[in-house]
Amino acid sequence: MRKVLMSAAAPAALTIAALAFAASAAPSWALAETVAITNAKILTAGPAGEIASGTVVIKDGKIAAVGANAQAPAGARVIDAHGGVVAPGFFATGSLLGEVEVGSLGNDLSVNNPQIGASFDIQYGLNPASVQFPVARLGGLTSAVVLPIPAGRRGGDDDDDDTVDASQYTAGPTDTGSKSHALFSGQGAVITLGGADILTRPRVAMVAPFGAGGAAIAGGARGAEFVALKEAFADVRDYMKNKAAYDRAGYRDLALSKGDLEALIPVVEGKMPLVAVVKRASDIRQVLAFARDEHVKVILDGAQEAWMIAPEIAKAGVPVLLNPLDDRPESYEELAATMDNAGRLAAAGVTVALEATGGSSREREMRYGAGNAVSHGMAYDAALKAITINPAKIFGVADRTGSLEPGKDADLVVWTGDPFEPLSQPTAVFIHGQAQPMTSRQTELRDRYKQLNGPLPPGYIHP
Repeated sequence: MRKVLMSAAAPAALTIAALAFAASAAPSWALAETVAITNAKILTAGPAGEIASGTVVIKDGKIAAVGANAQAPAGARVIDAHGGVVAPGFFATGSLLGEVEVGSLGNDLSVNNPQIGASFDIQYGLNPASVQFPVARLGGLTSAVVLPIPAGRRGGDDDDDDTVDASQYTAGPTDTGSKSHALFSGQGAVITLGGADILTRPRVAMVAPFGAGGAAIAGGARGAEFVALKEAFADVRDYMKNKAAYDRAGYRDLALSKGDLEALIPVVEGKMPLVAVVKRASDIRQVLAFARDEHVKVILDGAQEAWMIAPEIAKAGVPVLLNPLDDRPESYEELAATMDNAGRLAAAGVTVALEATGGSSREREMRYGAGNAVSHGMAYDAALKAITINPAKIFGVADRTGSLEPGKDADLVVWTGDPFEPLSQPTAVFIHGQAQPMTSRQTELRDRYKQLNGPLPPGYIHP
C-alpha cells in the first residue's frame, strides 16, 4: 500500500482536491494493487513457453515478473493457484461483443448508406456496459477483435456466415446508382472487456466480402468485384494526388464518397490490412493475387477451404481467421470444409487466429473451439497462440497484450486446470491488473432462484 506524505500546513481542501484530481487523471490500471499469483503452471504464449511451476507478479496494471524464480514482493496480495493454470486472457476474434446484445434486435456492425462504406467505423457504437462482457470474461476472454459485417447480412447473433443478401445489391431497373460503397464493410477495432474505456486500438483493419458475397454486391459475378475493387483503389490513388482539385470540384467524379476515399488511403498505402471474407480455395487464390497486384496487406477471414492451398498462403505470409468448428458444406463455396483446417494451416506455417462463434452470448465458448482444434490435429501450443498472441500480432497490439511477458498489460486468467478442458473454471480474471467480478447476470439469477425454500425473492411476493 502506497503512503502519501504531505506538509501538515497544506490546506485540507487543497489536499483533498489534489488527491481527487490525481485519482481521476490516472488510468485505472495505475491504481491497481500489487498481486503475486504463486504455485501455478504458467502458459505464457510467449518466448518462455510453458513454465511447470512459477509465479506471476502484477504491479501497476502490468506484468512485473513471470517465471519459476519470480518472488512475491513485500506487501503484495498473494493468490495461491494450488497447481492450477495461469494463461493470458483470450481474444474473441471476429467478435460481436460491445455491438450486439440480442441478435434479433439488430446490431451496430453493418450499414447500408451510399455515402458510408469504408468510412464506417465500429468504435463509435461500442458499449462498455454490455451485459455480455461478464459472461465472456467467465469464459476466460479479456479482449476482442470486433469487425463490421457486410451490409446485406441480416440479423446479428444468429448469423453464422459472412455472406450478404444478394437481393439488396442486384442491379435492375430500379437501381439508382453505384454500389461501390458496399464493396467495403468498414473498419474494425480491438477492445478490452473491462473498464469504462474499452477501446484498445481503433481502425485495425478494413473488411470486404469476397466470393459469392462480393459478387452479389458487384452485380452477380466474382470477376465484376475485382474490376470494381481495382477501380476503387485507382480512384483512391488519384484522389491522394489531386485532393486540392477534388475539393474545389475541379476533378473528375469518383464513385466513392470523400469519407470512403480518405478511409481507404491507409489500405492502399499498405498500412491497414484488408480483411477478406472468403471461403472457396479458388477465391482465396484470387484474393492473394489481388493483394500482390495492388500491394496491399490482406487477412483471410472464414477461409473454410484454406487448408487446400496452405503452402501458398504460408508463402504469401497471410494470416487466417477461422472458425475451428466449420466442417459442414453449407454452400458450394465450402464443400471441402473440415475441422482439420486450423491444424493443417498451422502446420504449414500460417499464422492462425480462431474466431468467436455462436453470437455474443456464446463467445465464452472460445476455449472449447480451441480444444476441438487440438483434437483435430492442431498442436496445443499453436491453439493457445491462436486465441492469444496471434490475434494480438495480426491486429497490432502484441506489444501490449496477448502473452505473459514483463512489461505487458496484466490481462490474464487463473484456471483450476487446463483451460481447454470444459470442467476447468476460472478463479480469477485480471484486465490491466484489475481483478474482475466473477459474476454475471446469469450467475446472479441462478443464485437468486436456485433456493426457494426460505423467504421468497421480491418478484415472488404478491400483495
